[in-house]
Amino acid sequence: MSAGSPIPDPRSPMRVRFAPSPTGQLHVGNARTALFNWLLARGSGGTFILRIEDTDVERSSREWERAIIEDLRWMGLDWHEGVEAGGARGPYRQSERLHLYRAHAVELLAHDRAYRCFCSADQLEADRRAALAEGRPPKYSGRCRGIPRDAARRRVEAGEPAVVRFRVPDRRDVVFDDVVRGEVRFSTDVIGDPVLVRSDGYPAYNFAVVVDDALMGITHVIRGEDHISNTPRQLLLYEAFGWTPPAFAHVSLVMGPDHSPLSKRHGATSVKEFRDRGCLPEALANYLALIGWSPGEGNELLPLDELAARFRLEDVGRSAGVFDVEKLAWVNRHYLKLADPMRLARLTVPHLQREAWLSEPTDADLNFLASVVPAAAASVDRLDQIPGRLRFLFDYSARRALDDPAVRAEAEGARSVIAALAEELTAAAPLLDREAFRAAVGRLRDRTGQKGRALLHPIRLVLTGGPEGVELDVAVPAVERGALLGRPKGRPLQTGDVGADLQVRPSGFRPIPSAADRAAAFHEALGGP
Repeated sequence: MSAGSPIPDPRSPMRVRFAPSPTGQLHVGNARTALFNWLLARGSGGTFILRIEDTDVERSSREWERAIIEDLRWMGLDWHEGVEAGGARGPYRQSERLHLYRAHAVELLAHDRAYRCFCSADQLEADRRAALAEGRPPKYSGRCRGIPRDAARRRVEAGEPAVVRFRVPDRRDVVFDDVVRGEVRFSTDVIGDPVLVRSDGYPAYNFAVVVDDALMGITHVIRGEDHISNTPRQLLLYEAFGWTPPAFAHVSLVMGPDHSPLSKRHGATSVKEFRDRGCLPEALANYLALIGWSPGEGNELLPLDELAARFRLEDVGRSAGVFDVEKLAWVNRHYLKLADPMRLARLTVPHLQREAWLSEPTDADLNFLASVVPAAAASVDRLDQIPGRLRFLFDYSARRALDDPAVRAEAEGARSVIAALAEELTAAAPLLDREAFRAAVGRLRDRTGQKGRALLHPIRLVLTGGPEGVELDVAVPAVERGALLGRPKGRPLQTGDVGADLQVRPSGFRPIPSAADRAAAFHEALGGP
């Protein structure tokens, strides 16, 4: 019996799917499931399908659907068929396939493989409690199994609410070979008759997913191990329709450090949260591929296409995969170092805007950022940490620096160096590159007789406002180039300049004081003349 096209022969091209419910942000565990499906399809020349399972009417929304799609595309995953891509096996939203589920439910009812159930929620709960009290599995009792079909139809036509249940065969074992876990066996004695169609006409998960996978020609189902208990019910439905089931592969769940399922109590859990924190998409995708699978020793850091070429379902491990934030940071650092400077500049913009240091950047602003962000990115785990490394540029305050007792104590002992630095920079041209900065340091060394830390550390305190940070021969030229942003052409920014002057050469950055301005302000705040 078949109400639709049976699943294709296993020798036909591989077809896999990712089928999220649009009820919230994309969890990294689900993102890994999507990634494994994509890697398998891409590596085998198969088809990757995106299907939206939106029959949970109260919780599903197009807004969440759009967010999931955006996250998948951000990770570098694309699909051959599905939502927004189209295809011959659509529609690809379950809410648009209700007629298919109804037709298949009618067929099961006609062949006595399903029946109407009129039990109330209170009755079902009472039966469940009684079963538990007697030490029996809390499955459906079969109370409505014996209602004649015609009698059930008349009750429904009279307006009595009912669900459609599948008639599970008695005293049978359901056995399947899981690609990851090997042989899995269930007895139908503990399964019970599952609901196929709810009283509101919407299909239950186990029914809809079988109809969809069969009609869409899915050859391999890769999903989390929490779906193992659903598989026997689904296999019995495949059997009832006369369809050949797909191969099943149940991968371990993504766990937190305490080996419980990764959740909010462990920190960030959604793709969007990692995006917002400044994780690069290639880093997150690469890291997720390593949870429960390995491309080979010494080959962990690989682009998606190379991962796809190496991916084999048979190599996926059974043991739980722990989400290791430190390893993700290591992977992200690797990709930050490889990233194009202008790309890093653009990705850093939202983080600077959150600090109110930048409005809308001009091309000159982006070029400036591209010259300084790589140095900051070399010592951070995520892009949201870059503002902390660039605070010396955009949030300088000599008085705030001197509020730190340790900074003031060191500055008091280096008054001669600080005074000489203020005089040197007032007379010198802007230190726009490393050579100019190093030459100025040489002159200051000759002038003060100081060298090493005794010379360079006071310079750092004065010009950056802090005791540590980006290398000085990078930081100081960045300060000087930044100070030129937004200034009228042809002359340095003067103390009395106002906003109208700054519009001559606009910049989205708040004004950055030059090295000379900083040295003068620091010297004055320290109590110098």
